[in-house]
Parts: sequence; C-alpha cells; structure tokens
Amino acid sequence: MKKIGLFYGPMGGSTERVAKKIATVLGNENVDLIPVKESKFTDIDKYENIIFGISTIGKETWESDKSANDWDVFFPEIEKADYTNKIIAIFGLGDQITYDLHFVDSIGILSEKIISKGAQIIGQVDTDGYDFRESKAIVDGKFIGLPVNEDFEPELTDERINNWINQIKNKFK
Repeated sequence: MKKIGLFYGPMGGSTERVAKKIATVLGNENVDLIPVKESKFTDIDKYENIIFGISTIGKETWESDKSANDWDVFFPEIEKADYTNKIIAIFGLGDQITYDLHFVDSIGILSEKIISKGAQIIGQVDTDGYDFRESKAIVDGKFIGLPVNEDFEPELTDERINNWINQIKNKFK
C-alpha cells in the first residue's frame, strides 16, 4: 500500500484525536498526518491514497457571518486539486443529539465538492446504530464516510474506526 495522506482539521480536539487513532490502526509508518490549516492543493497532489477528516458544522458556523475554521480556509484549495486516479475516504465528527437535523453534514458537503472533481470515495457506512433525523452525508442510503460522535458516543469510536479501517485498507493502492 502506498503512503496515505490524512488531511484533517481543525487541529487540536476530537478531529485530530480521531485522525491519530486512524493513523495508529493503519500503521503510523503508512500515514502522513497533515493539518488542513497548513495545506495547499499541491499537498493533495502528492498522494494517491487520501483520507479527509472534517469536523462538524455547528451553530458557530450557522450563527456567524464569516466562519474562519480550518476547512473554510482549505475548501478553496480542495477545489483546485485533481482527484483523477485518487482513492479517498472521509471521516467526520458530529453530534447526533444536538444537531440531529444536520448530523455530519460536513462529510456530505466535502464529498460533493470532490466527487465533482473526479474523486473515487470508499468507506461507506450503514446508518444503523446512529440516531439522527437528517444528514447531507447520506448517499444511496448510507453515510458516504465514517461518522464519529465523540461528544455522546466516545465508547463506540475505537470499534467504529477498526471496522471502517478493515473495510477500506485493502481498497487503497
């Protein structure tokens, strides 16, 4: 398997913690952890195997005139990259209790942007075991990536990561 570029944001907190857990399960020697805040589209071009880790879109985004989170800075870079011949998986942090109408919407928003640029996305996850009302991350009845709820279900994170990694690792080049 070729090296995986794991782009995540924001730095610090749950998204970074989960990114590090994923890198550990895949073998740290197989993964470059890259904060999106410090990245450009040319960094994406260096990898054929990519994992994107994105945080939830919460009330701080909806109630703000101008959001300045790490992904808002990185989204313009994402749109410059070419995803032809790249294999991509996405995980996202979300809160299915407080944001049950927008659970892990950020996964769906990100996937739309990169699919339109030729991305092949792996790692779809059944919605079973998640209690929410709506999500932009649902494609063909499944999450297009791995949802993780560190706020209310941290005890399920390791199992969800392990199951997801077992599903995706052999699909990387």
